[in-house]
Amino acid sequence: MEFFDIGTIFFLVAAVVIFFQLRNVLGRRTGNERPPFDPYSARRDAKDAKDAPQAPENVVALPRKRPPGEPAPDAYASIDAVAKPDTDLNRGLRAIKDAEASFEPKGFVDGAKMAYEMIVMAYADGDRKTLKNLLSREVYDGFVAAIGEREAKSEKVQSSFVGIDKADIVAAEMKGSEAHVTLRIVSELISATRDKAGTVIDGDPETVAEVKDVWTFARDTRSRDPNWKLVATEEED
Repeated sequence: MEFFDIGTIFFLVAAVVIFFQLRNVLGRRTGNERPPFDPYSARRDAKDAKDAPQAPENVVALPRKRPPGEPAPDAYASIDAVAKPDTDLNRGLRAIKDAEASFEPKGFVDGAKMAYEMIVMAYADGDRKTLKNLLSREVYDGFVAAIGEREAKSEKVQSSFVGIDKADIVAAEMKGSEAHVTLRIVSELISATRDKAGTVIDGDPETVAEVKDVWTFARDTRSRDPNWKLVATEEED
């Protein structure tokens, strides 16, 4: 019997160690391995993909960046809906739209109707704080003077706002950086003024009266304040 020398035993041990290390690193087959790379198959797949009709890519076209304040191409549609093209009113509204891209006639009218009711009721109640936020300085001074006169005589206004029947934009223009929009408002109101003794001296506390006003609102388009203020009033006969 031949005996293994120390060198032979060393190499046998080293071979066993290397085998187990390779096995741990490479792993064992599980049946889920990828098939060997076939260059001919790859070429066929590439050719088939090239010849096949290409599906359209999902490309999102970014809109052209407009300069600040410039309205979108269809921005005037809402203006043309309330004012005939090539009229002074239409041109005035377009000028306001050019100065303030967010301006919309319908939204403006809705806001003006709310402001109208607030102003009418604040005037009847002598609410100077509310009026100050909604009126220009000149109009505020006129309203406050009338309220002061009424209070000096101990007169009181009894009012009940019924609603607005109609509110139409009748004029619009830019005055420098200020946008001015005029509305004709037809509303229904129950109003009566009583003297110190409680006697009705004006109006009728039981009758709904139709009131026709022409009010002009204005706003500086350069201002960050989004609120419009009443700058002129006129009562229509």
